[in-house]
Amino acid sequence: MKSLYLAAIILLSVCSPACAQEKTLLLDDYEGPINGGPVGTVDFGAGNGSTVEVTADTEIKKSGSQSLKIDYIAMPGGYIWVSKGYGLPALNSSWLVKPEDINWQKYKAFSFYMYGMGSGATIAFDIRDANDEVWRYLVKDRAKGWMRAVLPFAEFNQRDDWQPSTAVKNNILDFPISSYQYEPRESQGALHFDRVELIEKE
Repeated sequence: MKSLYLAAIILLSVCSPACAQEKTLLLDDYEGPINGGPVGTVDFGAGNGSTVEVTADTEIKKSGSQSLKIDYIAMPGGYIWVSKGYGLPALNSSWLVKPEDINWQKYKAFSFYMYGMGSGATIAFDIRDANDEVWRYLVKDRAKGWMRAVLPFAEFNQRDDWQPSTAVKNNILDFPISSYQYEPRESQGALHFDRVELIEKE
């Protein structure tokens, strides 16, 4: 009996950290219509020779009935944006939760799932803060299939190649965050995204 009790204690000590339930807040799951334009659900576009097409994919998905698919060609010197959130030209690109209804102090990171090609391409994930300053985190397309990207707030850097004219550049990530965007860099192919979440602090 004593040996069984000790074995149970050892099992609990090993399992507890790994089995702890991570708490998250779902911002976007890309269910429902995916379209662009002034009343679209996604704000997207490209320039300087780059191109982008954004659709829903019901075949490759992490959860729910579909994912967000980006078919793109990102040329050197070109640019792409695929954005969701508030204050964007696409009026229906809002998240599942309003930024002002989020207690941002409870959270430490963004996360999302990406189905990549294993191309080694870089994908920028940009966020716009309360003062319109844009911050960036770079993610690599390292393997074919689904991967989860975890992006701690503390590891975002100010975007140094462009800022909107309305930005107050104070070197502080000011909450609430109002929008995010994906920008594939100098590559081409297709990427899928699903389940954008905020991760709670421990």
